[in-house]
Amino acid sequence: MITTELIFVRHGEAQCNVDGVVGGPRTFTGLTNLGYDQVERTAARLAAEHQQHRFTALYAGPRIRLRQTAEILSQSLKIPLRTEAGLDGPVHGAADGKPWTEVKDAADGGPHAHPDTPWAEGSDTWNGYLQRAGSLLQELIARHEGDRVLFAAHGETVIVAHTLLLQIPLGAPAGFTISHGSITRWQHHLNRLGQRRWVLDRHNDTAHLAALSAKATS
Repeated sequence: MITTELIFVRHGEAQCNVDGVVGGPRTFTGLTNLGYDQVERTAARLAAEHQQHRFTALYAGPRIRLRQTAEILSQSLKIPLRTEAGLDGPVHGAADGKPWTEVKDAADGGPHAHPDTPWAEGSDTWNGYLQRAGSLLQELIARHEGDRVLFAAHGETVIVAHTLLLQIPLGAPAGFTISHGSITRWQHHLNRLGQRRWVLDRHNDTAHLAALSAKATS
């Protein structure tokens, strides 16, 4: 039996992604036209699912690309949006708004490359972010036991979920691809023997975006 479900939707393509700059809270870049199309297709897919098996709650962090994504989901599914500051992604400090190539050159790699070292003045460390965000996710899981919870999320939030629920050691070099508008789903299973475990039902599902990909390559 499936008890709790966590469904993560990565935000649609944002202007900061196109520009290749660090999209922190001071940058305030929203979705591109493609990003809106991606999220609208994701919302249509989830709305059909919602008719059969309703989602209980919708969460997003405060950055504009998350809010715009969550507002589309909220309107389509007709469930209220809850803003949670702890879902706002890593703190980038002085890197906010700078080109990622410049930041990575200065830090000898991205946030994952030296996971216990800040990648810019005033930034998180990667492991510090994973710990902080993982603690918040644990709190939300406890708060919503037995619910189906939808997140408009950064790609980093999906990595946090995988790190927590797969019990990946901090600093592990492996990573995950998380595409804009993709769906990732975790399910908490309870079997007839009373045993519980988390199951990754799907990761980076973009089947609903196939038409957009075909259009872009035509």
